[in-house]
Amino acid sequence: MKPNNIKGSLKLEKMDRSGEMAKAAIGCEPLVGSLTPSKKRDYRVTNKLQEGKRPLYALVFNFIDSRYFNVFATVGGNRVTVYQCLEGGVIAALQSYVDEDVRRYSYWFLIGLIGFNDQKDESFYTVSWACNVDGSPFLIAGGINGIIRVIDTGNEKLQKSFVGHGDSINEIRTQPLKPSLVVSASKDESVRLWNVHTGICILIFAGAGGHRNEVLSVDFHPSDIYRIASCGMDNTVKIWSMKEFWPYVEKSSTWTDLPSKFPTKYVQFPVFIASVHSNYVDCNRWLGDFILSKSVDNEIVLWEPKMKEQSPGEGTADILQKYPVPECDIWFIKFSYDFHYNVAAIGNREGKIYVWELQSSPPVLMARLSHAQSKSPIRQTAVSFDGSTILSCCEDGAIWRWDAVPTP
Repeated sequence: MKPNNIKGSLKLEKMDRSGEMAKAAIGCEPLVGSLTPSKKRDYRVTNKLQEGKRPLYALVFNFIDSRYFNVFATVGGNRVTVYQCLEGGVIAALQSYVDEDVRRYSYWFLIGLIGFNDQKDESFYTVSWACNVDGSPFLIAGGINGIIRVIDTGNEKLQKSFVGHGDSINEIRTQPLKPSLVVSASKDESVRLWNVHTGICILIFAGAGGHRNEVLSVDFHPSDIYRIASCGMDNTVKIWSMKEFWPYVEKSSTWTDLPSKFPTKYVQFPVFIASVHSNYVDCNRWLGDFILSKSVDNEIVLWEPKMKEQSPGEGTADILQKYPVPECDIWFIKFSYDFHYNVAAIGNREGKIYVWELQSSPPVLMARLSHAQSKSPIRQTAVSFDGSTILSCCEDGAIWRWDAVPTP
C-alpha cells in the first residue's frame, strides 16, 4: 500500500552544498489562511464515477493541447483511462489501456478488445500529458515496476517504454514550454529527464547532492526552462538547473543512434536545498519563482527560495504563507492548479476538498467541498483550464466531479 500515517511538525532548515545547515531567514511571520470559506465561488457535485475497487492515485487534465482542455486521464492498478468532461456534468469514457504483465509480455490492449485482467502486477501511480512530433496527444504513465509507458492516444497504441529507473516511479511531469520533455521522480532516489520522441534518458539528477530517500514529486518551472524542483522522503525540496547541460537536451532531439548509446549526464548538485518541512514532502509545485509544497502537517506552505548567485547550493527559504488543510496527515496526497494559477485544490483523507485562491494575500479559502458519500482519502485533484471544474480521484476507486455554481 502506498499510504501510511506518518505525522510531523513544521520546521525550517537549510543545507548548503557541503551538507552544513544554513540559517533560515528571519523575518515576518507567515500569513495563515482562514478556514472560513469566502464563498466567492461555490461548487456542487455533478457526477460520481466508480472506475473500480482499486485505488486511483492520479488524474490530470490535458493542458498541452487547447483542443483537449476538457480531456483528462486517470491511473489505478494496471489501467490508464481517458475521459472527457462534457456539459451537464457528463463524464464520457474515451479510451482505456491495460498493462498486461510487463515482466513477461509488455502487451497493451484497448479495452473492448480484451477484458480488464485484475491479477496483473503493475500499479500505476502517476500520469502526465505530452505530445508527439505531429502534435497528437501522448500519455506518459509510470508506477511500481519503474517502467515509463508512452501511449499514443491518437492511434490508440503503446508508442514506447522507457527502462532506466531502478524502482517505482512516483511522479511524472511534462515541460509545458517543450512538451517533448518529461521528468520522472523515483523511489530509487533519482530524478530523470527524458525525450519522449526519441526515448532518450538525457539527464539523471542524483549523486553526491541528490536525494537520500524516495523522490515523491517533481515539477518544471513555468517560465525558466532550465529549472526543476523535486522533493521526497528525505524531507527536503531541491532545486536543480539544467542550464550547463542544455546542449545534451538539444542533442537528444536529433539523436539517431540507439538511445542506450546516448551520453546521458549526471547532475549531482542542486542549486538549492531547503528543509522547509520536518517530514516527507510529497508534493511540490512552482508558483512563479515561489514554491508551494506540502508534507503530512495538514497544510500547504508557500515559500521563496533566496539563492546566492555566487554560491551555488547556499541561500535561505522565506516562508510566506500557509494554507491549512485539516485531516491531511497521510502521505501521497497531491494538490493541483488551474492553467492560470488562480485556484489550488487539495483533498484530504476524509474525502473533502479545499479550494484556495492562489493570487491573494493572506490566503483565501474559496470553498470547502464535501459530500455525504465521499469518505475515502483523495489522492489527487485536477482543476480544469478555467477553474470551473474540479475532479478528485480516491482510494476507493471513485472519481468525483464538482462544477462551479453559476453566479446570478
